[in-house]
Amino acid sequence: MRRGTCTPQMAQVLTESILNMIVNDMRPISMVEDEGFKQMINTFHPGYTLPSRTHFTKLMEEKYEAAAAKIIDVLKLTKSKIALTADAWTSVATEAYLGITCHFISDDWELTSFCLTTMPLEERHTGVNIAAWIEHAIARFQVPASNIVAVVHDNGSNVVLAANILKEKRGWNSVCCAGHTLQLVISHALKHPQITKALGAARCLVEHFKRSELASSKLKTKQKQMGIPEKKLIQDVSTRWNSTFHMVTRLLEQRWPLTATLSDPTVTPRGKQHLDLKPDQWALLEELAKALQAFESATVYLSGETYVTVSALPPLVRGLQKSTQTTYETAPVQAFQAAASQETTACWSREVTVKDDSPDTQIIAAALDPRFRKLKFLTPEERFSVQSKVQSLASQSMQEETAKKQCATENEESITCFKRTSNGSLDSLFGCDSSTDSDSETAEQYAQNQAITNEVLMYFGEHPLSKTENPLSWWKSNEAKYPSLASLARSFLCIPATSTPSERLFSAAGNITSKKRASLIPEHVDMLTFLHCNLKN
Repeated sequence: MRRGTCTPQMAQVLTESILNMIVNDMRPISMVEDEGFKQMINTFHPGYTLPSRTHFTKLMEEKYEAAAAKIIDVLKLTKSKIALTADAWTSVATEAYLGITCHFISDDWELTSFCLTTMPLEERHTGVNIAAWIEHAIARFQVPASNIVAVVHDNGSNVVLAANILKEKRGWNSVCCAGHTLQLVISHALKHPQITKALGAARCLVEHFKRSELASSKLKTKQKQMGIPEKKLIQDVSTRWNSTFHMVTRLLEQRWPLTATLSDPTVTPRGKQHLDLKPDQWALLEELAKALQAFESATVYLSGETYVTVSALPPLVRGLQKSTQTTYETAPVQAFQAAASQETTACWSREVTVKDDSPDTQIIAAALDPRFRKLKFLTPEERFSVQSKVQSLASQSMQEETAKKQCATENEESITCFKRTSNGSLDSLFGCDSSTDSDSETAEQYAQNQAITNEVLMYFGEHPLSKTENPLSWWKSNEAKYPSLASLARSFLCIPATSTPSERLFSAAGNITSKKRASLIPEHVDMLTFLHCNLKN
């Protein structure tokens, strides 16, 4: 073969490799037209002719359709119910999108998730429209509405309305994002005047070092001299309460290098020493960081996507309530503790108590998680109510399964019944079902109910699993022992505690719709985000 020659097979491999790089690294398709990129490809293989941007766009569309078809096949075969997360977002090109992800437990008891869409929105974001868009998305992937167990969403009034519409219309559980609820709890509790003032001073301090190259450089020198890790300061973001926690903890870690830097007259001119925090503010922030630590741990845990989270919410809420009982010396942090306790109770009352004998989705999930099955966060009366509800749901699920299996048999019987009627036989006047059949069905139903009752008694009678163990691994090993409850566990433990998965879509979409890529049409943003998020699966 002549040096530099590129066979069609080799050209196909190179083209596919470039397309995969664009998808994996979220590069603009237009980069194939950049001179530097062309020269690099030519250096790698002079005989390869780089296809046009139009060609790569076509390949990307074909790749999207093939990946979507595979996901449709996977969703058709899953035995588990499916949970959705939904969140809206606006790009730098001021285009609105609705991100939707789906989550389920595979036959092998693995938590599985897919990005369904980053849907461009052209109409008003009303609750009615959002509900319709979510229904459109699951229809696109041929998911029956009866297979959806819940929609996880933020606390926005329009999204809450959409979830309520879908709950009334489809029976889907509406689950508020635990992360957004935590944001509301902490934001309200931090409103004490002295805390607000201390945090304001902290932000000014961080901003000074972000803006001043001299101060930043001098800080590095002081960090080396004092043997303190060379880390940059963190600026918080109003929509992420835990960014405030990270800002405060980083300041506390770097307190002495910061103070030394600010004391240097070559860095801080006379009259600017006020940038450093006062001793009482440092003391306040130190106690505040300790008080916020429990909420930070809960936020990080509940935002996970690779393990079961929804069942952990009720015991975690109880743990947060307990953490607010810790006493501190400073009055502002004492006020924070009281406000956080009050807000936690108000925002999560349904997640830790049983009202009207109707346990919330998260409580049912906790009951089906072998780590929390003792339901220690509930009263004895509430535990009994939850166990009864679990038994009822298991019976209902079993009846639905039986109905599906009997569908073919019933069709055959209806044909037989029709033939009898055509022949004018006497039993057609009384119906095709004999008393023997009816008695048999009643006995079978009784046996099923008894088996489920025994399952429930045995399951809740077992010792709880260690908190460090994987509940899905336990169910995989005990599925044969508790078949009815295992089926129910698949349907509830797949629900994420937060809408973080759909929010993370916008981290990917945000890269794709950066200023250089803002010319992408919304449909291609959807395709690139879909491929980037799902190729790893």
